[in-house]
Amino acid sequence: MANFLLERTVPLPLTEAWRRLTQWPRHAEVVPLTRVHVSTPGPTREGTRFTARSGLGPLSFDDPMEVTVWQPPGDDTPGRCRLEKRGRVITGWAEIEVRPGPGGRARVVWREELRVRFVPGVLDGVLERTARYVFGRAVNRLLRRA
Repeated sequence: MANFLLERTVPLPLTEAWRRLTQWPRHAEVVPLTRVHVSTPGPTREGTRFTARSGLGPLSFDDPMEVTVWQPPGDDTPGRCRLEKRGRVITGWAEIEVRPGPGGRARVVWREELRVRFVPGVLDGVLERTARYVFGRAVNRLLRRA
């Protein structure tokens, strides 16, 4: 199991940082070899379900998720989203928070607990470092792209 925390401060209004992070199909644009399919009608809310399919050919797997907390930010009030991962290969959760930061900037906090089936506990450190790197790059790219 990997637990990690990512924090970013960006020169964006809260609502724009939130939009960039929670438009689920955009995640496929920044994570290599990944497609995202939203299986419930929009807009996003508690109960929204989507699946990220990652990999290539027979080495692909699904990462189905459900939004269990959906509290969009206001102009100066924080937003919070919690995703439950319910796949055969990947389980756990992710929480995305967007709150006011210094100088009118947005402060993003991404917490995740990730379990990958068939990965022994002795590799938890490698899993954590890899996940932090992959998700960190994805968060950076999502926040940079309008």
